[in-house]
Amino acid sequence: MPQHVIAIDQGTTSTRAIVFDAAARPVASAQREHAQIFPRAGRVEHDPIEIWANAQEVIAHALRDAGLTAADVAAVGVTNQRETAIVWDRRTGQPIHNALVWQDTRTQPRIDRLIARRGVGAFAEQTGLPLATYFSASKIAWILDNVDGAREAAAAGDLLFGTPDTWVVWNLTGGVDGGIHVTDVTNASRTLLMDLRTLDWSDDLLSVWDIPRAMLPEIRSSSEVFGDVRQPAALAGVPIAGILGDQQAAAFGQTAFEAGESKNTYGTGNFLLVNTGTDIVRSAAGLITTVAYQVGDDAPRYALEGSIAVTGSLVQWLRDNLGVIRTSDEVEQLAASVADNGGAYFVPAFSGLFAPYWRPEARGALVGLTGYVTKAHLARAVLESTAFQSRDVIEAVVADAGRPLTLLRVDGGMTRDALLMQFQADILGIPVVRPKVVETTSLGVAYAAGLAVGVWSSLDELRAHWQEDVRFEPRMGAEERSRRYRQWKKAVAKSIDWVDDDARILMGTTD
Repeated sequence: MPQHVIAIDQGTTSTRAIVFDAAARPVASAQREHAQIFPRAGRVEHDPIEIWANAQEVIAHALRDAGLTAADVAAVGVTNQRETAIVWDRRTGQPIHNALVWQDTRTQPRIDRLIARRGVGAFAEQTGLPLATYFSASKIAWILDNVDGAREAAAAGDLLFGTPDTWVVWNLTGGVDGGIHVTDVTNASRTLLMDLRTLDWSDDLLSVWDIPRAMLPEIRSSSEVFGDVRQPAALAGVPIAGILGDQQAAAFGQTAFEAGESKNTYGTGNFLLVNTGTDIVRSAAGLITTVAYQVGDDAPRYALEGSIAVTGSLVQWLRDNLGVIRTSDEVEQLAASVADNGGAYFVPAFSGLFAPYWRPEARGALVGLTGYVTKAHLARAVLESTAFQSRDVIEAVVADAGRPLTLLRVDGGMTRDALLMQFQADILGIPVVRPKVVETTSLGVAYAAGLAVGVWSSLDELRAHWQEDVRFEPRMGAEERSRRYRQWKKAVAKSIDWVDDDARILMGTTD
């Protein structure tokens, strides 16, 4: 039997393919960024055609570097940026609009009207989610309402919706020539359309958004054989056997399989997941309830999640929008050239504040500036904002759980930044532990796919592969920790209530 699994990680800023062997070691990888399209303030789009082209390219590149062919690969797993909405024509395979990215806030006026009538938690009992632009439902409705002929085409059964996993799998399995239209429970749980208990689309919620059920993919488990790859030819015949939303995949890769186990991923945004087992737990502190994973016919596992919109993407913004650094890796060296943030605090509420605040009207704020502050202090404030936001959601976890967190497992590309990880330990006052494989999103979906086809036999076997790399112990005194966090909370308060009618007119978000 082949002993390799390939993970396709379709993320917010890039698409990556990583080949893992049976010991869960990465053998080869390839990555390609795609364009971030900002038509106007508050709008964030991706080109699905570019994403699919990049997926084919990185698959071929990774296989070539690993010296493998399809015959050597036991399974493919697909993980993805969640909530991002793609609508395409099933007859042509062409998207009818660019993908609306999870960060996009153009649907805020409709969300505001719904909140005014029903309350922010109107659908939380069914979905585990607050009413927010973050999730897919309002994005699908916007595309149907704003693309000429879309509603008629949807009613005729000619349009398909999917988050990026669905789009990639549909193309992998043939596209217009028999492509499979599926998603898994983790991605479906992020649409604001799935009932957490039944794991099926809710007709009531589809009615609220006026979305035809025929547009939606079939919901399956996270670890099962969905179908075989037909394109690209380099992978033809290999079964697709795992689908997981990126943050659930990271938790799976961190082997957070049981209630109470958690992880924090540092990527485009930050996402803390705490497994709650088979229990659907409601948060009283601003977290959301989501599906953690489902293996085959087993009962689904659920989780509480703290979602932070802007962390790694703030470094990218510093690079691309301001030109302060040339490459993302330079931010650590620049930040390390000063002893502290010089009194500057950066609240990156570019799409509002997510967990635990859920304040869509907030906007980015850089406060505490004096003539002393340099670009190095700014770089440090950028990194520190990630750690402060993580503490915000961890405080919410502690409030919900009623017991302190004693250790934080971390993963994702930003965890390679030792300065950030040390500051995270300092501002939390607990150890921060980084595993040897930090790309646990790809590893997690590889695990899900490999489980389904027998590369690995059990969750216990997967646990045995997890290895600690570095442990960052807190060094900051309690008084200093408290002082800096108080300053951060003050900065957050300055970012709130920014968007009003004047700001909406400026951003073009009135309707």
